[in-house]
Amino acid sequence: MSDGQTDATAAPNEREQAQRVVISYPDELSAWARDQLDTDRFRKYLRRVLDDLTLGHTWEEFVDVGCCGNSLDVPLRIESVDGPGEMGSDTEIEYTTRETEPGEMEGGWQVQSEGGPNATTGKTREER
Repeated sequence: MSDGQTDATAAPNEREQAQRVVISYPDELSAWARDQLDTDRFRKYLRRVLDDLTLGHTWEEFVDVGCCGNSLDVPLRIESVDGPGEMGSDTEIEYTTRETEPGEMEGGWQVQSEGGPNATTGKTREER
C-alpha cells in the first residue's frame, strides 16, 4: 500500500514484525529455569505462539524441570517492543529480570532429590 499502512489481510509472513521484544521473569527464578527460557527451542516456541505484545502483558509458560514430569509455570511479562507489535520468526527475544512480587513464585518446586533447585533462592541445598 502506498500510504504506509499495512494490509490487515496480508499473509503472516508479509506483515511487519517486531525487531526486538524484551520479556521479564521474576528475579527469584532458579538458574535451571533461566537456562530453559534461554534455549533456542523455547525462543522458537515463543515466536510461534506469543501473539499479544502489549506492554505489561503477563502470562505463564510451562518450563521443564528435567525430571519425572514436574514443571514450573513461569510468569513472563512484556517489558518493551521495538517495531510493530507482531511477533515474527526473526524477532529478537531478550530477557531481563524484575523484582519478584509477593506470591508470584509461591509454591516453588523440588525435583525428588534433596539437592534440587529452590524457587526462592535459585540455589541447590548444597549451595545454601
